[in-house]
Amino acid sequence: MIAVRRLTYTYPQRTSPALREVTWDVAEGEFVLVAGASGSGKSTLLRCLNGLVPHFSGGVLAGQVSVAGFDAVKAGPRVLSRHVGFVAQDPEAQAVLDRVEGEIAFALENAAVPPDEMRRRVEEVLDLLDLTPLRDRRLHTLSGGERQRLAIASALALRPRVLVLDEPTSQLDPQSAEDVLRALVRLNDDLGLTIVLAEHRLERIVRYADRLTYLAAGRVVADGPVREVLPRLPVAPPLVQLAGALNWQPTPLTVKEARPLAAALAGVAGVPLSAPVAPAPPAASPVLAVTDLCFSYNGQATLKNVSFSIAPGEAVALVGRNGSGKSTLLKCVVGVLRGQAGEVHVNGRPTRGRDVADICREVGYLPQNPDDLLFADTVADEVQATLRNHGLALSPDEIAAQLTRLGLDALAGVYPRDLSVGQRQRVALAAVTATRPRLLLLDEPTRGLDRAAKESLVALWRGWLAEGAALLLVTHDVEMAATVATRTIMLSQGEVIASGPTREVLTSAPQFAPQMARLFPGRGWLTVDDVLGAVGRPNLIERATTDFTDYTDFSELNL
Repeated sequence: MIAVRRLTYTYPQRTSPALREVTWDVAEGEFVLVAGASGSGKSTLLRCLNGLVPHFSGGVLAGQVSVAGFDAVKAGPRVLSRHVGFVAQDPEAQAVLDRVEGEIAFALENAAVPPDEMRRRVEEVLDLLDLTPLRDRRLHTLSGGERQRLAIASALALRPRVLVLDEPTSQLDPQSAEDVLRALVRLNDDLGLTIVLAEHRLERIVRYADRLTYLAAGRVVADGPVREVLPRLPVAPPLVQLAGALNWQPTPLTVKEARPLAAALAGVAGVPLSAPVAPAPPAASPVLAVTDLCFSYNGQATLKNVSFSIAPGEAVALVGRNGSGKSTLLKCVVGVLRGQAGEVHVNGRPTRGRDVADICREVGYLPQNPDDLLFADTVADEVQATLRNHGLALSPDEIAAQLTRLGLDALAGVYPRDLSVGQRQRVALAAVTATRPRLLLLDEPTRGLDRAAKESLVALWRGWLAEGAALLLVTHDVEMAATVATRTIMLSQGEVIASGPTREVLTSAPQFAPQMARLFPGRGWLTVDDVLGAVGRPNLIERATTDFTDYTDFSELNL
């Protein structure tokens, strides 16, 4: 179905190729997972499959790409759109119309699908992606996760032979992600739909994929069955990390597969069964205090009497299903939206009556879509612009250090919107934290980030927390929340339904429980280090048998 031969591609005004000599095949009906670090070429490879590269992006392409019998370069996006459904990394950029049902029907209208058939297909994908209750909603009222499901529905409505998805679960809560992936599996099993999916949160996907292709520096460096390739990679999910540390064979890909091995481990003499002790709550005056906050969109209640506080040095995760009010809450705190009732205090001062710019002198706010903050010509200029807006200044060395902490030093002179979503996320984070605010509001800050980038980000946050900053983190990445958050607040339909130590909240909600909590229920273990520490083992995890970061000779790495 897909044949790529010696593909090399370089973006305009770049000297280094984004893809290098890629040769790659995908059989009809295969489900292939594409993984790799941010900037490794995953999105570029996927965009070659529907002709967006090079027809939309420009640049220089050498080699051949054949999809469904078409030469992708000669046919271009107009022809391939009938055969290749594409869901981009940023679903916000794909929308054309302003209502859910019309957006799904738009591609069908352009393809001249008869009205009766169009109606059937729209109903079919609305039901498949659980969008029926949202069919009349305006797109600007949807959450990021709802927008992501809509983009998938729009792609599926054309009934393509190939479905290409670039991080389709990055903004979905765990249950919604599971629902979407099961729907894709049904289409793959029942209709023989060929699926190529790029993703960083591999723990969600590996059980469903037939094959895993790993990219590094624009090359395919590993390609084969998931169970064989995954243990070698620096992106292994927690379950695979634990299996490597404890030498479990064969490598389990699901909690169900690992349970017999975990049961045997629990029978070893001397294994403590008690949960780790939760940290005592901070006693300092809160940096943020929210009291009985209420907000409604067009008369529909989105936040209902929300109350909580965050003390200096505290990291709080805000979790919940898509559309539960998490992003709305952050916008109310920073003043982008104004609550109809209740109070918000930052550093002891009420935010009511203050404009957003004034509040942002004390609050760093990273929205769900990083493009909302990017307007300068270079990455370094983005940081400078934030400092100028606040009447501050840093030396070039200090700005360089800020970029280095976020892994952006090599991109300082690059136009930000030419970067991947994960890289743009880090640029926006560098800008909002340049003033070192005492309170950080981060809305899905790890969207599009590989594991190494997330680990460096967590280390950076811990440094800020140690200096007295407070962090409110909206996330669907429960594995990351288990690592960094001391406390977790769970929202449902605009109400706080759980609040307390992260170990208690995440382990009490199966749909939000990390892999280790589901593998060892009732123990309070959230991370691999928790388990290894409890069984008296040092952390034996090898990040990978091969470090792909600086490879130049890949000839011996292909499986």
